[in-house]
Amino acid sequence: MARRPNILWYCTDQQRWDTIAALGNQHIDTPNIDALCGAGTAFSNAFTQCPICTPSRATMLTGRYPVAHQVHRNGNRRFPAHEVLVTKLLADAGYDCGLAGKLHLSAAGKMEERVDDGYRVFHWSHHPTPDYPKGHAYDDWLRNEKGVDPIELFDGLGGFCGAGVPAELHQTTWCSEMAIRFINEKRDADQPWLFSANPFDPHPPFDPPQEYLDRYDPATLPPPLFRETDIERQKAFRGIDQQAVEAINPNKPLREGGSGEAARESLAYTAPDDFDGRQVKAAYYGMIELVDHEFGRIVDALRDSGQLDNTIILFHSDHGELLGDHGLIYKGCRFFEGLVHVPLIAAWPGRIGEGVVSDALVELVDLAPTLLDAAGMDIPENMQGKSLHPLLCGEQDPGHHKDHVISQFYDALAQPDGSHGTMYRDQRYKMAVYHGHGVGELYDLKNDPGEFENLWDDPGSRDLKTEILHRHLDAMMGTVPPGEPRVDRY
Repeated sequence: MARRPNILWYCTDQQRWDTIAALGNQHIDTPNIDALCGAGTAFSNAFTQCPICTPSRATMLTGRYPVAHQVHRNGNRRFPAHEVLVTKLLADAGYDCGLAGKLHLSAAGKMEERVDDGYRVFHWSHHPTPDYPKGHAYDDWLRNEKGVDPIELFDGLGGFCGAGVPAELHQTTWCSEMAIRFINEKRDADQPWLFSANPFDPHPPFDPPQEYLDRYDPATLPPPLFRETDIERQKAFRGIDQQAVEAINPNKPLREGGSGEAARESLAYTAPDDFDGRQVKAAYYGMIELVDHEFGRIVDALRDSGQLDNTIILFHSDHGELLGDHGLIYKGCRFFEGLVHVPLIAAWPGRIGEGVVSDALVELVDLAPTLLDAAGMDIPENMQGKSLHPLLCGEQDPGHHKDHVISQFYDALAQPDGSHGTMYRDQRYKMAVYHGHGVGELYDLKNDPGEFENLWDDPGSRDLKTEILHRHLDAMMGTVPPGEPRVDRY
């Protein structure tokens, strides 16, 4: 039996799908991610099961929908003890597992309570700003290896958009350094490994190192998707949990004092009341270019150590970012493409199709069974995702995986309204239902890819709305787990 593959699992935080040069963005420089696209298969229609970190990460690590694993909120007291992570299953099967960066399966404001995750090496760093107790791994690296006081390093960095810490001291750089050290450890020749690299970027605040910020001129970038009608139509969604409540025109200059100057850690989660959409995009792209550079360092380490040919590389994000589209920024209980549509690329030399761009509908819930399948392991019956392995290896039509995808938001943010929303999307239509609010969205993505024309209340679309609502209900019902196996007819 061939040696089981190593797994490099690289998950960014809050990266939109449309931020990769090789996949159509002519305004960003991502040579290393582009090379991964050329060496493997990229999915142009990959979607998160929740536009918020914790439920999404619980889904990708368990292979189960949020309604099944019951992890609906950021800030949960603990991760359910009965849920099993795919990294634990791989570790039990002989994989040597390591992590650097976020895990975020429960409350992470200080130090996240660790679960039976299967990681032998565990360099935990939820976010880079030094508002955590001692023992945080990125903090230790700065203090003990770089001789830098994290408080002094971040002191004076204000605002939600602007230059951040130098590249050599950045948390994304630290993640790569930890990954490279793990990759180069001595192991038995037949022992495979998995490493999870989970940097905080490009999550707000939008703060790339100065040299990366300087590479993007806001004036040369396309503006966010916006029409003046967005300001009025978004008022119907004011009562729904969002980090940005009021839509603004993102294409006007900032009004003085409108961008907010709160503590930097709060700016990671508290959206500004005014922003320049192109300026934000320039900083966001700078962060992603740094991610690309540091991801490339890890791939180089695989190549230099002779391990690249037997390593599956998985690159994706947990969810997207509104980035000014429709006058909104950050995230919340909304389902615009910028927020739920994520990058997803997989490569494995000689096994996964090279240079393939699949437009099949896929979900992050599919990742855990895909990894088990690729490792030659059985997929547990309670995993709800559908393995991508047959599609990736040419055993299945790369143009089809699922008829639809779903996403959901169940009181995910620590806000008083406790909103609930669900999304159904197929290759043409998208429906979002905001339960208990009396509002919804229906878009014909073929004729309205920018999601400007909401057909929910359009009298001429009544029959279409009824049909898609039935599909929506069936899709959401399909995420409910069957429970314990049936052993009797009575």
